[in-house]
Amino acid sequence: MSDSIFKTGICSYGMSGKLFHAPFIEAHPGYELAAIVERNNNDSRERYPHSKLYRSVEELCADKDLQLIVVNTPTHLHYQQAKLVLQSGKHLVIEKPFTVSVKEAKELAAFAEKNNLFISVYQNRRYDGDYRAVKEVLLQGLLGDLREAEIRYDRYRTSFGGKQHKEGDLPGAGILYDLSPHLVDQAIQLFGFPKAVFADVWRMREDVIAPDYFEILFYYEKLRVRLKATCIARESTFAYTLHGMKGSFLQQRSDMQEQQLQAGVKPSLVNWCPAPAAPDGLLHTEINGEVVRKETTSSPGNYMGYYDDVYKALTTQMPNPVPAADGINNMRIIEAALESFASGKIVSF
Repeated sequence: MSDSIFKTGICSYGMSGKLFHAPFIEAHPGYELAAIVERNNNDSRERYPHSKLYRSVEELCADKDLQLIVVNTPTHLHYQQAKLVLQSGKHLVIEKPFTVSVKEAKELAAFAEKNNLFISVYQNRRYDGDYRAVKEVLLQGLLGDLREAEIRYDRYRTSFGGKQHKEGDLPGAGILYDLSPHLVDQAIQLFGFPKAVFADVWRMREDVIAPDYFEILFYYEKLRVRLKATCIARESTFAYTLHGMKGSFLQQRSDMQEQQLQAGVKPSLVNWCPAPAAPDGLLHTEINGEVVRKETTSSPGNYMGYYDDVYKALTTQMPNPVPAADGINNMRIIEAALESFASGKIVSF
């Protein structure tokens, strides 16, 4: 089956469709970008005139030629549209967060398993160069026994951006649903599922309705991991801070793929994005009895790795890169964070 080509459709041609999905599906030899949904516009015709243009997700799901559909619409629509995709007998790639609730996520996962359908949650930040640098430091054991870590995702947006599904009162709006899935996923990948969490979820800007700040503390037996995001960080700091018994590693959020995609650069299976122009990390530790303090530079990331891993999972015995279970665990953390904030207490699993 390794020579199979999957006819693929995407549910939206907004930012995520234009940058994170269509270019990669088009460039990978294992996919055919066969259909795109635009409710009112015709923007996709310029770059992808060969694809079919549909005006609704219902029309897309009715296309019998499609084998894989990407649900990349606002979070509050995920459950309903993912269910349509699966009921139409098609495999599913779905944006993070998986759904608005654990219950919805589990229902979709059970339906897919019963009907032998594939679900993968799109976690592109696993393929960032900066995250990969952190992962490599931990794999090499350069810090000794880890005791403390912090992962941040900071932005500078001091006023309402105009999107109700991002900052309004729709289900799944707010920074906890928008950014914490990246941080939560990376923390679980690096350190495992926590024993308990404590969270602060807040609205710091007066003209938005949804929360725009969060801090989540992960409890492990011998480790504490803090996840944090804010919208008013004009000056950025290190995105990853790790302290172990032998040393520390600090890593900036430096991956350039999003900027390259915005500039119209076409991705590929080989490295297509440049490495950071200057050092973006700092390692201060002990190696073979000698104290080492040096700047480091991460290697380029490649989001094509996600779609390549999905293709291998669909055509060979390779594992699903981000199975539904990973998406469910993400939702479990979000629900626990909201429960913790509401009660002011630590929530154990």
